[in-house]
Amino acid sequence: MSTQNVSWNEIESLVEILSKKVLKLPRTFSSITTLSRGGLVPSRLLADHLGIKKIYVDKKKISSNSLFVDDIFDTGDTFNEVMPRIDDSSKLVFATLFARRGKKYPKQLVYAKKTNNNAYVIFPWDKLEFHRSKK
Repeated sequence: MSTQNVSWNEIESLVEILSKKVLKLPRTFSSITTLSRGGLVPSRLLADHLGIKKIYVDKKKISSNSLFVDDIFDTGDTFNEVMPRIDDSSKLVFATLFARRGKKYPKQLVYAKKTNNNAYVIFPWDKLEFHRSKK
């Protein structure tokens, strides 16, 4: 399996790109919601850039005034898991650092960058877990 390692410097650049895209949207958000684990770090960094104080994790019901954040849009499983939890799914905005190249993206997706290829993306917060899984 090929891999794509992402550095902290690249994460910071991607968060800045993503925050600019979110700020261009015709609406604002009162909070950020994410699922643990992959979205935790990007959510915190993006909250700083957007001036959002509230971050919710693993909520059963999600407000349509909340920006949903994850590290990568890959299979679409997380997006599909989140959709039924949104109080008004027509207002969902799903923000990710990466979007898997070659996938069909939902119109609600805002992303900073497409992946280089089908490589497994290793984020700085996933390195240990990834290397342990290879043993």
